[in-house]
Amino acid sequence: MGIAEKIISGDVRAAAKLIRDIDDTVPEARVILKELYAFTGTAYVVGITGFSGVGKSTLVDQMVAHLRRAQKTVGILAVDPTSPFSGGAILGDRVRMQRHSMDEGVFIRSMATRGYFGGLTQSTRGVIDVFDAMGKDYILVETVGVGQDEIDIVQSAHTTIIVLIPGMGDDIQALKAGILEIGDIFVVNKADREGADRTVHDTRVMIEMDEKRYKDGWKPPILTAQAVYGKGIKELLDEVENHRRYLTSSKERESRHRYEKTRNALAEMIRNKIVHEVLDDITHSGEFEEALEFVMKGKMDPYTACDNIVLKKLGSGKK
Repeated sequence: MGIAEKIISGDVRAAAKLIRDIDDTVPEARVILKELYAFTGTAYVVGITGFSGVGKSTLVDQMVAHLRRAQKTVGILAVDPTSPFSGGAILGDRVRMQRHSMDEGVFIRSMATRGYFGGLTQSTRGVIDVFDAMGKDYILVETVGVGQDEIDIVQSAHTTIIVLIPGMGDDIQALKAGILEIGDIFVVNKADREGADRTVHDTRVMIEMDEKRYKDGWKPPILTAQAVYGKGIKELLDEVENHRRYLTSSKERESRHRYEKTRNALAEMIRNKIVHEVLDDITHSGEFEEALEFVMKGKMDPYTACDNIVLKKLGSGKK
């Protein structure tokens, strides 16, 4: 069988190799992804995001345990900070999830952000497609936790979970500037800590300030959990299913959601392709080296050098 056929049949080794190639931007990986795309679209993608230290990995670990008891297969993509030395994922071992590593119904993969803004790597969608083509029922995407830049996850997930903890104080206010708008479900983890009720209240106030946005649609529930003890996980998964039913209860809503996801994915794919191709071409050109030498010798400022190269590449005389 070819690599694509192996992955569709559930071959973990073939999938792991392809994911590694996707992360390393090996050209052949793109060819295989094209073959796999026709076999995607059945998995349900759940994004889990929030500030660092809120217990996202523990929450994901407990969610997987519940899903497996329900005989659901799961793919886990954990997007981690990048090591400044190796370029790999700093938390790549995913110690909290190792109890699932021998489970054939669970496939765990860590990826580094590689400095990509938004907490999601450029390879994330490709890996989601691999999990999807393997036949996973659920795909859980846990992001690095970089604050409001996490809004990128909404472009890949059907349901987005925002994880909070008690005592966040002004951080709740900061949510308004970005990730509050993308949350389909809010979870106050470590709810046994002092201040949990206040965090729930503050979050509810922030959501209700945008009451008009939820008037005819889904209003995000606010749940409490103690992931380390497995408390609140069933209720969380129940709300994920409620949101899933909400999305599919209307053909128009489902079609609109799919359109937005596909449109965003295609637009970003085009942007990444253009940036990669054009930047690679420019940095390997004689003009780039010449401009670099001028800047190094103080004969030209980097802003002018940049404008000259880019404008010439774009064939524009505008300044």
